[in-house]
Amino acid sequence: MAPSAISDAPVTSGRNSPKPPPARIWNVSEPPFEGYRPVDNEGYARSNHDTAIIIDNGSSAVRAGWSFDSKPRLSVLPNMARYRDRKLNRTFTFIGSDVYSDGTARGQSKPIYEPGGNIINNWDAMEGVLDYCFVKMGIDGRSGSIDRPIVMTEPVANLGYTRKTMSEILFECYGAPSVAYGVDSLFSYSYNGGRNGLVVDSSYTSTHLIPVVDAKPLLSQATRLNWGRFQSAQYLLKLLRLKYPSFPGKISDTQAEDLVREHCYVSQNYEEELSRYLDWTGLEDRDHIIQAPYIEQVVVQKTEEELAIAAEKRKESGRRLQAQAAKMRLEKLKKKEEEFEYYVQLQAQLQEITTKKEKARVLESNDFDDEGQLDKRVKELEKSIKKTRNKDLGDDAEEEQQEEPTFPLLEVPDDQLDEEGIKQKRQQRLMKSNYDARLRARVEKEKEKARQAEEQRLDDERRETDPEGWIGERRIARQAIVQKIKDRERLKAELGNRKSLANQMRMKSIANLASDAPSKKRRRGGGDDDTFGADDADWGVYRTIATGEGSDDEEEEDLTKSLKDIEAQLLMHDPNFTEESTREAQTDWTKSVLHAFFHGPYPYDSESQREAHQLHLNVERIRVPEVVFQPSIAGLDQAGIIEIASTILTERLANNPRRDDVLNDIFLTGGNTLFQGFEERLRNELRAVLPAEQSMKVRRAKDCVLDSWRGAARWGGKKENRRNFITKAEWAEKGGEYIKEHDLGNALG
Repeated sequence: MAPSAISDAPVTSGRNSPKPPPARIWNVSEPPFEGYRPVDNEGYARSNHDTAIIIDNGSSAVRAGWSFDSKPRLSVLPNMARYRDRKLNRTFTFIGSDVYSDGTARGQSKPIYEPGGNIINNWDAMEGVLDYCFVKMGIDGRSGSIDRPIVMTEPVANLGYTRKTMSEILFECYGAPSVAYGVDSLFSYSYNGGRNGLVVDSSYTSTHLIPVVDAKPLLSQATRLNWGRFQSAQYLLKLLRLKYPSFPGKISDTQAEDLVREHCYVSQNYEEELSRYLDWTGLEDRDHIIQAPYIEQVVVQKTEEELAIAAEKRKESGRRLQAQAAKMRLEKLKKKEEEFEYYVQLQAQLQEITTKKEKARVLESNDFDDEGQLDKRVKELEKSIKKTRNKDLGDDAEEEQQEEPTFPLLEVPDDQLDEEGIKQKRQQRLMKSNYDARLRARVEKEKEKARQAEEQRLDDERRETDPEGWIGERRIARQAIVQKIKDRERLKAELGNRKSLANQMRMKSIANLASDAPSKKRRRGGGDDDTFGADDADWGVYRTIATGEGSDDEEEEDLTKSLKDIEAQLLMHDPNFTEESTREAQTDWTKSVLHAFFHGPYPYDSESQREAHQLHLNVERIRVPEVVFQPSIAGLDQAGIIEIASTILTERLANNPRRDDVLNDIFLTGGNTLFQGFEERLRNELRAVLPAEQSMKVRRAKDCVLDSWRGAARWGGKKENRRNFITKAEWAEKGGEYIKEHDLGNALG
């Protein structure tokens, strides 16, 4: 095993510059095709009629060998594929890893066991696997039988129907002279010299805890947890699908099992380690990158001359775009100035009109309800023109001293002018209005500068007299601006989702405005006259359906500028406000927990096919193995192994005289106990629930995977155990449900 819910909150501990490229990237494993396996005749030649065939019929692999072997000669995946090739008019059968040698066979592969279980549900595949094992072991079947006794492992509390069907196949199909069954984990415990202890067997599909006293299992006190290596792999796949919903590659079940086996480990303090797992410091060691197969897009390499020409073209294109943008801004400014001059002239015209009726007619012809709306529009245009000039032309452009213009025709009565003179007089009146407006704007600007200077002076005095209060006010103001920016971002995101409430309300307003019969306000008297516009709030509907253009962009710029000004003041005068406290630093990807979760401590290029086909395993490395200790995190409504073990040791065996011996031999076996830290975690947590004076020892099998087969081989090779075999005659006489009980097997229910 390899040693070593998420929020968008910023992480500041140890955050520095981006990490260098990863030192190691793991590739997903290839399909487990082992190639052609020759027939092994040596074992059969050494055997005799008393030599037993040992079969560890596991959910992850079927292992077979002879009772005199030190390890199994075969390890076969429990699956089979069979299909008929119509062109060749032949039927092909593939067993175990051979199914990965052919694409059609892989699609036709059927497992022996139901997924995630240890109950056989495909006897045709089971028979195919047994055929393969006997053939590859060189057993001569020309006599019509294998003519060797068989020892076969089975799970705890195996179903009677399953054992009955297996016995029927072994006796009727293969002609076995005798058969014995035993529990795999008990064989492993016996092989490792156990006599009194608690067997913790966490294997491929389940975890069992079996107390053993005087070499006999107390099966009535055994407990099962429905979690093993298969469920861990499926859980990891589920987490990865949630983490990368648009991942372009595909991870198979066998590849997921390899990821669990190679990268996951048991944390000694899960909650604490999980809380700091995505901290920047050391994340490059905790984050494992898994590279899936990919095809990188072919990029044509260009010469330096071509690159220089392309760069010059980009610069020229940028200059053209800047020129076009400047031209568009200038045209927009001219349009606003013309509109401003027109409305100023309209104000002057209204001042000359004496009757209210005529004023109302002029205002209505210009889409105004009253003079207040006209004044408001003039002020808005004046403010927008001033801001645009300051931004594009600079403050100096407005301060340029120009010669004061003269307007001589304004003093001449109209009856002394001809038609051309009257036209020029109107033009001079318009020019004078514009000039007067500029003078007023200049005066107002001077007043604004004076007001800002006075506010700055008062603010400086306030800061010097009450620095704590001043800093608190600045922090409150900053928080209010940040909240406004977040609200705007949230609203934009909701408007991008057509199912969101904000977007639905916006579309409802648009549909109502576009309708031939829009909803109307009713008068109190019951009339249905359209009164839209009578209330100033009615015009807010246009702000409601706005999409963020125009004045919204200006408002966003103002918020950003105000935020930067306040943060600059806090950086200068607040010792507790650092560069990492600014919003810009907090929104940086190197400060994001989500980025660390998805992509580790490295930058991410969304255009790179290589990075798009990468998986980052970080918190999953400790979350997946933790389920055995805390099944609830995976939605499993069962107790964890610590709770189960403590219940067995402190309650069920409380009055057993061998309880202390059991506590001194807590035995781990099964492939799912091979996680780094599993033994230490079990020891530490059991120590915490037992009395301080109580002695306790935890040990692991010499080989957690193969010791079950080795224990069965040792047991099957002893002559005194022959009485525990069921002969074919006994099976025929007493029925398929009949078994002989022994210390390492199941008992009759």
